[in-house]
Amino acid sequence: MSRQIFINLPVRDLSKATEFYAAIGAVRNPQFSDDTSSCMVLSDAIFVMLLTHEKWANFTKKPITDSRQESEVMLALSAEDRRSVDKMIETAGAHGGKPDINAKQDLGFMYGRSFEDPDGHIWEVVFVDMSRMSSQ
Repeated sequence: MSRQIFINLPVRDLSKATEFYAAIGAVRNPQFSDDTSSCMVLSDAIFVMLLTHEKWANFTKKPITDSRQESEVMLALSAEDRRSVDKMIETAGAHGGKPDINAKQDLGFMYGRSFEDPDGHIWEVVFVDMSRMSSQ
């Protein structure tokens, strides 16, 4: 069975967050978006639900973590190649994100970089060259 993932993120400024995710390649699905949320589609299987703090409060009574100060989760996306990793990080930085929030990883077979979105959520972008992995 094929599965999908819906990543729900609280955001301070819905318009700004929507523009940021569109800049890094997500497409807004208006069917599941309104003035309190944006459904941003990264692939056929990955959806990022950007929710205003008021909307978020409908789903949990727990307080919202200030992701700029505390770590809540680290999300990782695969990339087609090293160039795609670099391009997404550069695009994130040019649209209000913070590039290379964590140290760049280059293990030969695996290359990864990270960025922080405008609300402090950390994303890693990783390319794994399976042909360079050892059989062990």
